[in-house]
Amino acid sequence: MRSIRAAATGAVVLSLALTASACGGGTSTGGGTNDSPKKLTYWASNQGAGIEIDKKVLRPELDKFEQQTGIEVELEVVPWSDLLNRILTATTSGQGPDVLNIGNTWSASLQATGALLPWDTAQFDRIGGKDRFVDSALGSTGADGQDPAAVPLYSMAYALYYNKQMFADAGIQKPPATWDDLVAAGKRLTGDGTWGIGVEGSNPAENIHHAFVFAQQHGADFFTADGTADFANAAAVAAVKQYVDLMAKDRIIAPGNAEYAQNQSVSDFAKGKTGMLLWQSASANLKSQGMGEDDYGIAPVPVQSGTPGPGRQVNSMVAGINLAVFKNSDNLDGATRFVKFMTSDAEQKILNTAYSSIPPVKAAQDDPAFNTPANAVLKDTLAQSAAALPQVPDESQFETAVGTAIKNLFADAAAGRAVTTASVKAALTKAQQQMPNQ
Repeated sequence: MRSIRAAATGAVVLSLALTASACGGGTSTGGGTNDSPKKLTYWASNQGAGIEIDKKVLRPELDKFEQQTGIEVELEVVPWSDLLNRILTATTSGQGPDVLNIGNTWSASLQATGALLPWDTAQFDRIGGKDRFVDSALGSTGADGQDPAAVPLYSMAYALYYNKQMFADAGIQKPPATWDDLVAAGKRLTGDGTWGIGVEGSNPAENIHHAFVFAQQHGADFFTADGTADFANAAAVAAVKQYVDLMAKDRIIAPGNAEYAQNQSVSDFAKGKTGMLLWQSASANLKSQGMGEDDYGIAPVPVQSGTPGPGRQVNSMVAGINLAVFKNSDNLDGATRFVKFMTSDAEQKILNTAYSSIPPVKAAQDDPAFNTPANAVLKDTLAQSAAALPQVPDESQFETAVGTAIKNLFADAAAGRAVTTASVKAALTKAQQQMPNQ
């Protein structure tokens, strides 16, 4: 195994080379970690329809924390297009925040850098104990056999959102349960300026989430049992081709979606430009864009055949956001108190309600707000038919390399260039060659 420093550096170089929106230096506004016991810096991920919406959600809660503890929290909301690069750069420079949100799929990769504070039993006890959190959320906090690198903050699952009126107008009686049904419904919804479904074709993270789910349904994994990259196996190629073919072959996705990178597909759905949307816990996002809850339905993401369930009937990755602490913070006590605050029962109810996500804290899940019909779909998915992305040290590089390969395949489809089994295999082979030690 390569050294921790080499892992971090390789991740930074690869990510900067492949991601369009590169980091501007990796420090938070006002510097990185600070030496004041009365101040913390916090990088939050963009969870709402825009950064300003996130600030409106978070600022009152951070002010509440300051009132309770006397510790001021300096907030920066970082777009997803920049977040991984910012974090990776911070792990090598040492100039990062005290506390930060990370995509839960990155946990093992960032853990391998050695930059994040491990959450052993004693550290978990300081925030109320590890057993407060649901198992599915804890399963995406780091590599097996190691102390977690982060603490679950928001849990999410993908679902199929569909426009009820557009379905009725097209004579579609029920939401699609299989991918053949999805394509058939998409074709009936496409025409006269509307499209069947929207995607974020230029967003590597969204691409990899869907490709992973498709691959699971095809019986494929992108890594072998020993953690070796295996991107171009036949089942993975078939899965990626099926996804891109929604635009290239089935023509139920607008070609312009190949350039979508952040929330544009949600906006199109809210405006009635598309009849379906595959998204993580989208209700709050849709509400902020003026779409009422009665205007759309929520169903499980389709599977190849049958219904979602255990085994290869996976229909979502275990989505979510974890809260991590940089080990070199000069205010580890304050950072731990902040994590305790953000994962308290009361704050979990407030924050997860605001973002239409599911609390990873057991006690908060029992609140009636998280037992609506819409949330039932998400909770059932997380409990029964979601799978965690590989918790391997090279996971973040995998997301960037394969997600960018799919971005390029969508660009081919939008430009009218053929997307074939051979071209998909070539793209995935190239992505694998960009991985460390290949």
